[in-house]
Order: sequence, then structure tokens, then C-alpha cells
Amino acid sequence: MAVEEKSIPSSSTLILTSGASGRINAMFSLRVMRSLWLLIQAFVLLLLFPFRRQPRRVAASTVAVDKAAGASDEKKQGDGSGGCCRRTGGGALVRIPTPWWKAVAMAVDQEVASRRTLAKRRVLQEDEDDNCARDFSLFNTSHTLFTQSWTPTNVKIRGLVVILHGLNEHSGRYSDFAKKLNANGFMVYGMDWIGHGGSDGLHAYVHSLDLAVNDLKLFLKKVLADNPGLPCFCFGHSTGAAIVLKAALDPKVKAQVAGLVLTSPAVGVEQSNSIFTVLAPIVSFLLPRYEVSYSNKKGMPVSRDPEALVAKYSDPLVYTGSIRVRTGYEILRIASFLQHNLAQLGAPFLVLHGTADTVTDPEGSLKLYKEASSSDKTIRLLDGYLHDLLFEPEKEAIVADIIQWLDSRVEQK
Repeated sequence: MAVEEKSIPSSSTLILTSGASGRINAMFSLRVMRSLWLLIQAFVLLLLFPFRRQPRRVAASTVAVDKAAGASDEKKQGDGSGGCCRRTGGGALVRIPTPWWKAVAMAVDQEVASRRTLAKRRVLQEDEDDNCARDFSLFNTSHTLFTQSWTPTNVKIRGLVVILHGLNEHSGRYSDFAKKLNANGFMVYGMDWIGHGGSDGLHAYVHSLDLAVNDLKLFLKKVLADNPGLPCFCFGHSTGAAIVLKAALDPKVKAQVAGLVLTSPAVGVEQSNSIFTVLAPIVSFLLPRYEVSYSNKKGMPVSRDPEALVAKYSDPLVYTGSIRVRTGYEILRIASFLQHNLAQLGAPFLVLHGTADTVTDPEGSLKLYKEASSSDKTIRLLDGYLHDLLFEPEKEAIVADIIQWLDSRVEQK
């Protein structure tokens, strides 16, 4: 099929704002360099700190413990009070502190449970829609992922769309988009990748994006098994688009999908200098969960719609803290991998990117369009648009363009 290149009717052009990601990473490098010495000192102190201490000896003769009190104390074991109790041979109770790593794991588990409960509640409490049935399920890989689906009830299902959200957000943010797809005959699935939404993991922490890539492959396999014979498309935003792209480089995945829709893909995210190349892997190894304060999302607008910004940053399922070192490093790693392997992409795709995006560089999307080997590829470079394209004032036109692209590929099947 001939290569298509056009724009949504507006003032869109191919003028790009270059250097955005360079400025961001320059700030990141400066912050890391200033903090490196302090972080190394802290890490050394942690290594030297005697985590394992000798339990305090309590003489049985100095402690009077009756059976009722003993029973009450023993009930406190495992209640999250910071340790457990063990009775000595002499009848005394000795409190044994919970190891620090177990305490951290318990705190993360509690946080995940809270997020998952909220994600479930939103699905169950959503206003009834005669045209759509929304549901959720838990999908188990090496961890537990929160997934949800939107099923059209009044139109024939012609195809499938699997949504992968961007960094720090969750699949529920795309419910309006999913319902518009439903109205056009597409059943929609959303997967909260690890560390996001209702899925396992510390909020917004990703030890390896390869985990998310593998999870997507497994989820795709399940979706296709549940819906045999229907063409399946993948939609990915920002880092979610990078995950989709890396998965699509697998020949098995390429054979499974009918096409990709990518908004603001994290392909154009590069190191600004050589010192950052050295520091990023070191710091991500020493202090992977450390938050780098260079990226305050409230100071980095991702939409020109004020109401969309308020809705995003007031959502408790959206992480609004600073990016964690390991997560940032993983984004750089997957972007670098894609930059060197774009020519292997053969799946049909539509890529959309705002030229005023300050989060991911539109030049990365242009490079993707030029170097991909796919014979069916389309690019939209939208003049003046920001990062979250489906939450821009022109979102209706953008969604309509995506649906038109999907419709034309379904008709070819």
C-alpha cells in the first residue's frame, strides 16, 4: 500500500520544536551530578549500618506475664505494629523488630491494595451506559496486573483495540476514548502496566520495562484467544507507545496485530551528554527508587486544556511525584533500543505527535516514520499541540482521525 502522509484539517504543519528532550535531560544530569556525592555517602552509610542487631535479653525473673496478657500480646503478631513477639523459655516476651526490607514490602503491598480497590470501585460505580459494558479482571504473569474492558452492546464487534497508557497514569483515563471506539464496533481492553493503576509494584517504579513488554505479549495472547477471528490493534501513548513498539518488533506479535496507533511515543528521549550516560546506570543501580526532582509534572503542561490538567493531577491513581531514577533510566534504555531498531518495524502504524511536546521529542516520531520498513505507515505532526493528545482541546478531531484509520484497516481484512 502506498505510504500516506497528511494532517488533520487545521494549521498543522511539519515544523518541529527540536531540543526539548535535550533540555529536560540536561536538567536531569545537572541534578544528578549535584546530588551524586551525597547519594554515594548515603549508600556507604547504609552498607555500614548494622541492620542485624542482637535481640535485647529480658530476664524472666523481672517480667511478670499472666496468661491473659500473653494471649493478648501474641494476637498482635503480624498486625503491622513493627514486629512480632516470641516467648522465651522462661515465659518472657521478646519483641523482634520486622526486618527493614519486609517493612518496605508490606508498605508497598498496602499501597497496591489501596490503588487496586480504587480502580475496581471506579469500574463498578461508573454510570450505566446503554451502549457499553465495562468490566475489570486481574491478570497474572510473574505479578498481578489490573486490566479492564469496554464491550459494545448495540453494535456488531468488528475489531479489538488494546490500550497501553503512558508513564504515571492508568488505563481508566482512556474510558471516554474506549467508549467512542465501542460506538464504532471495537471492543477495547486496557492493561495497567507494572507499578501503575491497580497493578502490582511501587507506584511509578519500573525496575525493567522488559517486564511490561513481556506482560503486553502475554495479555495480547489472552485477548486473541478470547476473541478468535477478530483483527486486533494496539494503542500506546508515550512510554506505553514505546512498550508497544518493542513488543511489535517480535515477529510473533507482528503476526498477531493488524496495526499500531501511537501518540507521542517515547522514541525521541536521548541522553544530553556523555556524563549522563555514565551516571544514569550507576545511580539507578545504587538508589533505583530515588526520586529526581527535576521533573515536577505540575510545571510541565501536557495539555492546553486547563480542565484536563486539573482532572489528571487530582487523580489519586496518577502519580504526581518526581520520576524515580530506575524508571527514568529504563525509559532511556528502551528509547535507545528503539532508535537502533526502527528499521525492523514492519507492522502498519499511525503515529501522532504534537510539535510543541516538551515531554517526548516529535523528531523521534519523524525518525520512526522515515526508518520503519512498514509499507503502511502514516504520520501526523500537529502544530502547537502538547503531549497528551487525547486530552487536548482538539481531541474530538484526533479521535475521529484514529477511528477512520482503524476502520480502513478493518475493511481490508
